[in-house]
Parts: sequence; structure tokens; C-alpha cells
Amino acid sequence: MQTATWSIRKLRAAVGAFCVSLGLATMPVAQAQNTDDQTIDAQASSPPPGAVGGMGDLNLYPKRVVIDSRQRIATVGLYNKSVATGNYEIAVNDMMMLADGRLVNLEQVADPAQRERVKAASEMLRWSPRRVALHGNEAQTIRIMARTPPGLEAGEYRSHFVAISVPPADEVGFSIENAVNGSSGPDIGVKIVPRFGISIPIILRVGETTLTSGMRDARVVTLPGGQLGISITITREGTRSSFGDVAVTARGSDKPVALAKGVGVYPEVNSREVTMPVDPEVDTRFLQPGATLTVTYTDDDFEPGATLFSQDFVVQ
Repeated sequence: MQTATWSIRKLRAAVGAFCVSLGLATMPVAQAQNTDDQTIDAQASSPPPGAVGGMGDLNLYPKRVVIDSRQRIATVGLYNKSVATGNYEIAVNDMMMLADGRLVNLEQVADPAQRERVKAASEMLRWSPRRVALHGNEAQTIRIMARTPPGLEAGEYRSHFVAISVPPADEVGFSIENAVNGSSGPDIGVKIVPRFGISIPIILRVGETTLTSGMRDARVVTLPGGQLGISITITREGTRSSFGDVAVTARGSDKPVALAKGVGVYPEVNSREVTMPVDPEVDTRFLQPGATLTVTYTDDDFEPGATLFSQDFVVQ
């Protein structure tokens, strides 16, 4: 294993080719599967811009990795933002998007027809290392390689890179195995130690892909707590996912009425509902019945800056 100490600037340059934003899934997890290759260590004083933070002390960057025919190798950076040393297992899991935007493990989907809609990339990915120990404020990159079989159907394949925290051995406590084997201890009990994970998508595109995005069912809603929101359903057709920022604007307002960044719609769903809180500083006259609002979905993936759709709706 070869190691080197890098600055944040150099580390960001190493992963810069794949720094495309996306939303993430953060979850408690229990197990992981792994493979092999080489690793690079790096020192860091703060998370790089655009890093994804989870429920624990780990950040991942970039937020989203896209691999295509021009480049079959990618890297993901891990950053331990705490002052204590952390141990992490690295895995690649298959997940499915639901119509409300939630991600669930594919193994939890009982319907075979739904499972078949997910084109998983996990069997075509190799990554290294399998396990990482990071001191406080330390970063390291994980190398990911894609190997596609000959004759693979054109389209988009996806799995999710997952970094899972591993609790220190001294947190495990007196186990059931100790009791069965006759080991002595002051007490026998159950100690729950959470293992949190954070994930980002790894998207593998093969050949030519297509995408058409649209919108329906736009409306003003009341969110829990009484705040107003804008709810829309993004529609998708074609062989690749959409990903970008959704902005709701009103003529005469100098700021968006509502904004959601990093909204993705994966190929296994034809539509996804998105609800955005209204900016409390926006004048409420722009939300009165009869007012016209414009919803714009801007690409931040395949052709950054391009408009995926822009559509007006009248507040009811």
C-alpha cells in the first residue's frame, strides 16, 4: 500500500473530475461487503466544499459519482471531522428509489417486478480499501473501478457507495458469547451500539442514454408546523436519471419562492414527488390564489446549466 500526504487543494483536484452534486441517503446499517486495491492518505483541517455529512462524524465527497465510457476509474474521499480516531467499513449496496424520493435497500423490496426495474452496478464495481482508520481531521480516498462485460445493454446502472462506522472494541461489552462460554463478568446485559452509515450514488453509464423531464400536480401546501410549501411531481422518461436544482420563482420577486438543490429521479421510477418549504421572507402575495409561479429544473449532471423543464402554474 502506497501512502502520501496531500493538501486539501491537491486532494480535491484528484477527485475533481467526479465532483458532481447529489442527494444522499443516511442510515444506520449493520453489515458490508468489500473488495481490493490501493489507497492514498491525506491530511485535512476541514471538510472540502460540497462534502456530504451524515449522522456520525464522517463526510464523503463528492456527493455523487458518475462513471462513463471515457473514464472507468473514480475516487471518493472520506473525511473524519471529529477529533477522535474513527474506523469505517466500505461497501457498495444496491438501493431502489420510491415515488416519494426515499431510498430503500433492494433486498427489502419484495415485489420481483419492482426489483427488476433497478439496474444494479455492484457486480461491475471494484473498490479499495475494504476498511479505513482515520485520525481526527484526517482524509483518505477510496478508489473505484468499473468493469463492464462485453455486449452490456446501453443504459444507466447504479449502486451506492456506503461508509459504515465500526465501534471500538471496548464498546462491545460483555457479550452473549462470553456468557455461553462461561466467561465471568460483573453483569450480563444488552448494550446497543449504533453503527451509522452514509452513502452516495455511483452511476455507471453505458453507451447512449436519453432523458425527458417534465412536471405535474404543482400546488401550494401547508407543511407540518404551519409553514407553506410547494409540492410538485417531477416526471421522467428515458434510460438515465435526472439530477439538478428545482427553483420556484414569481415575477416581481427578487429571490426564489422555494428552492431544492440536488434533486434526483432515478430510472426505476417514472415520477417523484418533491415538496419544498417556501422562503419565509418571500412576500405572501406571490402565494395568493390566482398568482402565477414558475418551476424550473436545472441540470447539474449530464449537461450542467441546461434547463430540464420550466413550467408555469397558477396558485389555486
